[in-house]
Amino acid sequence: MPTFYIEQFGCRATQADGAALEVQLLQRGYTRAAKAAADIVVVNTCTVTSAADAQARDAIRKITAQNHAARVIVTGCYAQRAPEEVAELPGVAWVVGNSHKPELPALIERLPIASAPSDFIPALSLRLASTPLQQRSAQILTGEFERKPLSSSPVFNSEGNQSHTRPTLKIQDGCDSRCAYCVIPQVRGKSRSLPGETVLQQINQLCGSGVKEIVLSGINIGTYGRDLSPRITFSELLRRILSETPIERLRVSSIEPMDVTTDLIQFFAANDRMAPHFHMPLQSGADRILAAMHRWYRAEHYARPAHLIREHLPHAAIGADVIAGFPGETAEDHSTTLAFIESLPLTYLHVFSFSKRPGTQAAALANEVPAAVIKNRARELRTVGEKKSAAFRNEQIGAKLRVLTLQSAHRSSNHVANQESCDETVPVNERNPGNESTYTPSLSSNYLRVRLRAHWPANQWINARICAVERNDLIAVCEDY
Repeated sequence: MPTFYIEQFGCRATQADGAALEVQLLQRGYTRAAKAAADIVVVNTCTVTSAADAQARDAIRKITAQNHAARVIVTGCYAQRAPEEVAELPGVAWVVGNSHKPELPALIERLPIASAPSDFIPALSLRLASTPLQQRSAQILTGEFERKPLSSSPVFNSEGNQSHTRPTLKIQDGCDSRCAYCVIPQVRGKSRSLPGETVLQQINQLCGSGVKEIVLSGINIGTYGRDLSPRITFSELLRRILSETPIERLRVSSIEPMDVTTDLIQFFAANDRMAPHFHMPLQSGADRILAAMHRWYRAEHYARPAHLIREHLPHAAIGADVIAGFPGETAEDHSTTLAFIESLPLTYLHVFSFSKRPGTQAAALANEVPAAVIKNRARELRTVGEKKSAAFRNEQIGAKLRVLTLQSAHRSSNHVANQESCDETVPVNERNPGNESTYTPSLSSNYLRVRLRAHWPANQWINARICAVERNDLIAVCEDY
């Protein structure tokens, strides 16, 4: 049977698309293979920054150089935004935008596979086989989005080696907002939701396979359900999940600050199955820049839910995205953002340097911030974020946290700082709490990496007592041992 490999880039939503395609190909009889040997290589791209575009182009060139016989299909956000640009890359057979991703399995079935033995050889295969890859022209399949209900599959590789412990389920895609800097509405279309019954079915299936934590993701998850009939709100979906599935911990990946209501915060506080973790994009702390970005809130509106979360959930993780160097951002705007972030009970930051995206309103703005200035401002923001993260970790010393053990190929203390998973193969009776060089990576409900002393199987709940901080990790012992 033909073989395939999927090269993944970008956010959880993009990875969920790749996971859904993988399931469909496996159901059709295709088998996975190494990238260098696969008959079909699908490159699932991101385009949120110019660096993401460059990374995709570099990956495509390396694939076609390593695997001359592969039929390379480029899909995802970059393929949707700039299909002609992608089609010019040597070795690309098809460029399929997000708008036509559901057609990928059928398209792949029609592709001629040069390595597949057959008594009948299509004329197209003969023509392709005799034409150098560099001279072949890619075909493009892209267009407008249809507002159909979303289809999605759980992602088991969205966080590297945490894959088999904490799957991500995309329940929403697309966005109806029009932030000035953001290309996502162009490349993913309007907001679409995974039907509630499908969400419950997939979560129950995952729980049946032993999963203890699931991460719900989406492009604008707070708008979940507005396109469904009958309509359902995101809060109503969360309540149904807790009442109709046995999931032990439910985590929300990211949610806009205007969707973090008092009722939602109180719901999290009243249910210990909800991970006390809120990631709320901020982008800027200066009202003038938020208005120019076409964000729907101002600094005071962001501060209210942030402080309310800390009031109801004192140990919750609160993260934010921030953009450095949006066109027109002055030194005063940057200082205002730094001061605002300092005043908030945030526990980590994701800092992005502004990247001009073709087709967005911000791309047409003339008052660009010099690259060197953007770099310095991003560095200062990261310094503030690192200080807040360090303070949050230090607050945990002596605390008792419920952690979920993860998978890992290594157990040495020399390598565990870069690992976020744990080995499932170690029998319980072989745990060695006396060996100080032995740790099991784990994750707390409030999104902290914990190195748990001794060997523990993956996907186990452990009541851990935090005894130290080492670099970006907490060091803990099992309270029940």
